[in-house]
Amino acid sequence: MAAFSFGAGNARKMVALPLYAVGRLLTAVVPRRRDLWVFGCATGVGEGALALWHRVSSRHPAVWLVADEAQAREAARLGVTAVRRSSAAGLWATARAGVIVITHGFGDVHRYAVSGAFVVQLWHGIPLKRIGLDSPETLRPPAWLDRGPLGRGARRLLSVMYRTATSRIDLIPAASGVVRGRLVSAFGVRDHVVAETGEPRVDVLSAGDPDARRDSARQEILTAAGVTTPPTSLVLYAPTWRDGAPDPAVPAEEEWREILDVLERHDAVLLVRSHPLGAGVYRPPVPTDRVRSLPATAIPDITPLLPGLSALITDYSSLVYDAALVPLPVLFLAPDMDEYAARRGFYGRYEDVAGTDVARTWRDAVAVLDAVLDPDSGEADRRIERGRLLSARVHRHRDGRSAERVYRAVMTRRSGRATEGVR
Repeated sequence: MAAFSFGAGNARKMVALPLYAVGRLLTAVVPRRRDLWVFGCATGVGEGALALWHRVSSRHPAVWLVADEAQAREAARLGVTAVRRSSAAGLWATARAGVIVITHGFGDVHRYAVSGAFVVQLWHGIPLKRIGLDSPETLRPPAWLDRGPLGRGARRLLSVMYRTATSRIDLIPAASGVVRGRLVSAFGVRDHVVAETGEPRVDVLSAGDPDARRDSARQEILTAAGVTTPPTSLVLYAPTWRDGAPDPAVPAEEEWREILDVLERHDAVLLVRSHPLGAGVYRPPVPTDRVRSLPATAIPDITPLLPGLSALITDYSSLVYDAALVPLPVLFLAPDMDEYAARRGFYGRYEDVAGTDVARTWRDAVAVLDAVLDPDSGEADRRIERGRLLSARVHRHRDGRSAERVYRAVMTRRSGRATEGVR
C-alpha cells in the first residue's frame, strides 16, 4: 500500500493554507542569517544534499533537518549536525537560514518558514516520467473533491499554490541542456533558475577508483540484504511509484518459478526495492535465499550502490540515467506502459530510453535476464553500450565535481554576479 498519493498530499496542503500565512508573517519579522545553510531530504541523510553538505559544512554553519530518530542516528554516524524537522528548533533553523537545500519539496525542511531564503532545489533524479506542472497527477485533488466545477476550482487553486511555491526556488541544478528544459517546464521557473552544473547526487558514481567503488558497493549491498554467501551476480529490481495504485508487476506463482530457475542457474540474487512511497508484495511461493528485500528503510540512497550490481530491472525510474554512469546493463519491465503513458506521460519517447524490446511480463523479462547474466551472449555488453549512449545525451558532466559547481553557483548568485554561464 502506498504511503503517499498526490490527492492526499494536496488535500493536506489546502487544509494547511492558514499555516503558510502564519509562516510568511514569521519569516517577515525574523532576520535570516546569511551564512547559515539548512539541509533536508525526504529520504534521509543522503542523495545530492549530502554531497553538497560535504562541500558546505567546512565553510559555513550548517544544520540538517531530520524526520525521525533513525535519521537522527544516521546523521550522528556521518558527523552531520541535525535537529528534528518538526520541532521548534527545526522551525527556527529554517526561518533563520540564508540558504535552504532540498531534494524533493519544501517539506524536506520546515515548510512554513521557507520564504525569504535562497532556495536550492536539487531534485532527486533526471525525470523520465513527467513531473510537476507537466503531469496532471501533480495537481490532482483528493478523489472526493475531483468532480465537476468543484474539481476544476480545486485544480486551479493547487496550480496557484504550486507556482507560488516554485517561484521561491533560486537554483535548480541540471545534468545537461536536455534535462534543463524539462526542469524549467516542470517547475514553471524562469530559464536562469536552472543551471547545467551536473547533479551532486551522482558525483559518487564518477569519483575515485571504479574497482574500489564496485567492491565497496557490493559489500554494503550484501550486508544490508543479509546475504552471507556472496553470489556471482546481484540484480536489482526497482519499480517506480504509481500514486497509490496496485503494482501490476508482482510475479504470479508460475513466474516466480521461472525467476528462481534463472537465478539458480546463474548463481544470482534478486534484490527487490519497491519505491519509497509505495510497495508491492514480492514474496516467492517457497522460501529462498535467491530473493531478498532491499527497502528504502534499509538503504535510503541506492545510487552509491549501483556499481555493486550486475544488472538493473526497472520500468520508469530515473535510476536508468544513474545506471548509465556506472555503466550497468538495464532491463525494462513495464506491464502497464500504455496506461502509464496515458495517465502520467513521458519526456520524449519512452522507447528512446528503454528501446523497443520492453518486457511486458516477468516471463519476457526473465528471458532477457538469462541472456544478460550469460557472459557468452554479449547481451550485457549491448545494453551497457546503450547506457553509454544515453549517458552522453543526458550527462554534460561526468567528473564527480557537480557539488562543487552547485556551491559556486550559489555563492555567485548570492553575491549578485552573473546568473548565467555557470560551468
